[in-house]
Amino acid sequence: MIIRYFTPGPPEGGVEVAATIGFFDGVHSGHRFLIKQLEELAASEGLPSAIITFRQHPQFVLQTGYKPAQLSTPDEKLNLLSALGIDFCYLIDFTKELSQLSAQDFISDILCKKLCVKQLLIGYDHRFGKNRAEGFSDYVKYGQDYGLKVVQALELPGLAGHVSSTLIRKQLAEGRPEEANRLLSYNYSLEGKVVEGNQVGREIGFPTANLDINDKNKAIPKEGIYAVWVHIGTAKYQGMAYIGKRPTLVSDGEQRTEVHILDFSSDLYGKTLHLEFVKFLRENRTFNDLSELKNQLFIDKENTIVALMHP
Repeated sequence: MIIRYFTPGPPEGGVEVAATIGFFDGVHSGHRFLIKQLEELAASEGLPSAIITFRQHPQFVLQTGYKPAQLSTPDEKLNLLSALGIDFCYLIDFTKELSQLSAQDFISDILCKKLCVKQLLIGYDHRFGKNRAEGFSDYVKYGQDYGLKVVQALELPGLAGHVSSTLIRKQLAEGRPEEANRLLSYNYSLEGKVVEGNQVGREIGFPTANLDINDKNKAIPKEGIYAVWVHIGTAKYQGMAYIGKRPTLVSDGEQRTEVHILDFSSDLYGKTLHLEFVKFLRENRTFNDLSELKNQLFIDKENTIVALMHP
């Protein structure tokens, strides 16, 4: 995939493309079905395929103070899109000025004049332009005026209910990573650098790596214990992750993301860990003492092994 970073300026010129447009948060199974249709459309028309997406979530710009948790960082999103075999990706800065363009002006000034889009595949429920006031029939008409053919995509069949980033975020917030992963078509993940913690886990035989999550805009799953895969560089390990405020220990009230890596003893401070969430094991709860907590962690460890070996 060739990534073109697009900012307002002179026309790009050159390559004519078949494209689709959207934020593509998480690049979930619904997005993948749309992109598969784009590839088929591009091949039938003899054109390269292109994704048109945005650096910022539109709601960051349109609603002051509103920052929806996201399923993928900008880099993760581009990597996921690249793996799907798309020829081009145009990454646009979503600005207030851009949000004021009508659908007609967006088609004329951005899609046609700057990005040379000849075929535009629209998600079956997607709307764009100021206030999202117009719909598919309007896009078709405007496209005809500027030599752009607009095609409506099919909805992903076979899954109960509508697949959306909003639904996946809800599943993660409710402690249902298995369902979220099914809709994503891969395991949801968090990445962070290991920072110093209180080292209480080491005292009871379950040392944990305390993570400073790299992107504070990423959706954090529900508090509790999870079976996870832990990636350290190219190595992959079994782990059990904890998200919560550590009620059994002396807590500062701050939510932590910690992970105990099974059968691992090397120093991790300063290293970056990548966690894949596989299964929710249990709710976060308060224990009477560290001995009771330790007994439960042995049970959690066995449940983690089972969950990762038989997902």
